[in-house]
Amino acid sequence: MTAKPKPLFLGIDTGGTYTDAVLWSEEGGPKGKVLAKAKSLTTRHDLAVGISGAVDAVLQEAGTDPAAIKLVSMSTTLATNALVEGQGGRVALVMIGFSEGDLARDGLKTALGTDPVVFCPGGHDVHGNAAKLDLSGLEAALPELGASVSGFAVCAYFATRNPAHELAARDLIREKTGLPVTASHELSAKLGGPRRALTTLLNARLISMIDRLVAATEGFLAKRGIAAPLMVVRGDGALVSAAFARQRPIETILSGPAASLVGARHMTGLDDAMVSDIGGTTTDVAVLDQGRPRLDPEGATVGGFRTMVEAVAMRTFGLGGDSEVTLEDGALDPKILLGPRRLVPLALSGMVHGEAVTSELERQLRAPNPGRMDGRFALRTGVPDRLAAGLTGPEAKLYETIGSTPLALDRLLSSNAQNATLNRLVARGLVHISGFTPSDAAHVLGKQANWDAATARLGAELFARRRDGRGQTIAATPEEISQRVLTTLTRWSAEYILETAFAEDGLDGAATVAHALVQRAVDAHPGIARFTVALDRPVIGLGASAPLHYAGLPPLVGNGCIVPEDTDVANALGAVVGQVRVSAEARVSQPKEGLFRLASGRTVRDFTEEEKAIEAAQADVRAIAAERAKDAGTDSAEIDVATEFKVSTIEGQRMFIEAHVVAVASGRPRIAV
Repeated sequence: MTAKPKPLFLGIDTGGTYTDAVLWSEEGGPKGKVLAKAKSLTTRHDLAVGISGAVDAVLQEAGTDPAAIKLVSMSTTLATNALVEGQGGRVALVMIGFSEGDLARDGLKTALGTDPVVFCPGGHDVHGNAAKLDLSGLEAALPELGASVSGFAVCAYFATRNPAHELAARDLIREKTGLPVTASHELSAKLGGPRRALTTLLNARLISMIDRLVAATEGFLAKRGIAAPLMVVRGDGALVSAAFARQRPIETILSGPAASLVGARHMTGLDDAMVSDIGGTTTDVAVLDQGRPRLDPEGATVGGFRTMVEAVAMRTFGLGGDSEVTLEDGALDPKILLGPRRLVPLALSGMVHGEAVTSELERQLRAPNPGRMDGRFALRTGVPDRLAAGLTGPEAKLYETIGSTPLALDRLLSSNAQNATLNRLVARGLVHISGFTPSDAAHVLGKQANWDAATARLGAELFARRRDGRGQTIAATPEEISQRVLTTLTRWSAEYILETAFAEDGLDGAATVAHALVQRAVDAHPGIARFTVALDRPVIGLGASAPLHYAGLPPLVGNGCIVPEDTDVANALGAVVGQVRVSAEARVSQPKEGLFRLASGRTVRDFTEEEKAIEAAQADVRAIAAERAKDAGTDSAEIDVATEFKVSTIEGQRMFIEAHVVAVASGRPRIAV
């Protein structure tokens, strides 16, 4: 009898620069077998183009019938990159039971920026007792807000103990506007209103971006005849269904890096390692301990904001192959600075747009003196027009001037005010800046050859003739400045890896110490005090450019650096070898002696006996976890329930304070039959 062939799995990773695809089979031993892999440029204006380019390439390479694919799983750095770069849709924040002073906490006001906020009376106390709700102010503001925002974020005081007021506001907004609404209790069961509001705000901003990604992927799969479930990697490395991710896109922050950790462990078999994943926009560093990634129970920090999303304890830095290259201001011997903003590399712009870019660079090179905007271009990202709602007059005027073909900034901008306006358009995700990046430097030195090297060289020439504080050019040749850029990227990578290690060890001033140690490691004159540092575990280098940028890491971090064979598609591979994992929480409190109040899901119930309240809480979380696991994409979940009690002892007698009940459901995703 012929053995039934193993099912095929398709992994996709949509990054800031490239979309990767990998076709994997369970055949070939414990690690399975990579049958084919490919890359295609991420096309932000229409994500399906980049996805189809990568997936079609692996299907062609493997010679596989698309119908043989039984599961598709996707990771993405789009949400992470958007938060790092300060991008996202314009949303309205609705605060119920809070005051304006609460905006100053946990970075909420900074994250809100110029987006509108509406305050409404209401909310609950710690035991779920309600204050009077008044949504009249919100209802009056909805006609104007509905025409100027892409979604809403709703956060009510102590909504985790009673979500009734959030649900009322959500239903009103949906009825009057039809726009997406995120309620804070759906994302976190933790206390801390302002940080929960921050998390909800960021989630609302990301909905349109993740929705476009999922829609593009589903549309492509349907056209290719791939009738398989679509899964998405969450920030903790677990898999969830695409429908689940659409409603909770904030949980996909660090999705790509989390998938890379799963992939790194799968490819190397190492239980203990530092994992550093360098992409086009960010470098993500995390720790593998005993075969599992460390999780951050306090919530992921991305783009300077501490969220309430439990995710891999990953430190994300704005450093990548497409990082903006600038010079330190006001220094006699200025240092090269990288990031955090991503630019479209000139080599890529030259490949796509040709003469429109190179003729402008040549014009700038003919000028007798360097200009501060030399080598910089602006072009639209190609997002739908509805996402440009709410622009000011100057922003709208400048946006109309910018098109899909790169426009030199020295022709576009005539004042500092216009430059600030352009930066706001970039922050909204409406406009890209193209300029000199480490990827261009690699093209100049012949270490990268996938785009147009001639355009990269023109950009390097323009950058090399910039002046230092003495009025001298900063480099004699394009090759010299390019080598300095790549050396800086490797040094900064080492600093970020050491900074992460120090922070994980609980050391204060991790960034300062890491910088000093790397400085001494590369300084020809180490000084009177000589010291070295060494990691206790190797570094696993991930990302297509890892072999280039991490070759010089070992002497800087005091340990080896392993770059796996399939490092260029680690995220996509990690996406298909993971498991579904979801959780549900409930709390039992005692508002007064003899009364035990259970808050689970959207319900609040009272009991007169502690034991019955705990039994009900455990039953509730088990049922909620089972339902969420099914929604998240598995039919074979195993559920573990844990209960943690807070009690005190008074005169030898136990006094109940609170119980926290958590159910965790995990299992392999369902596959097509």
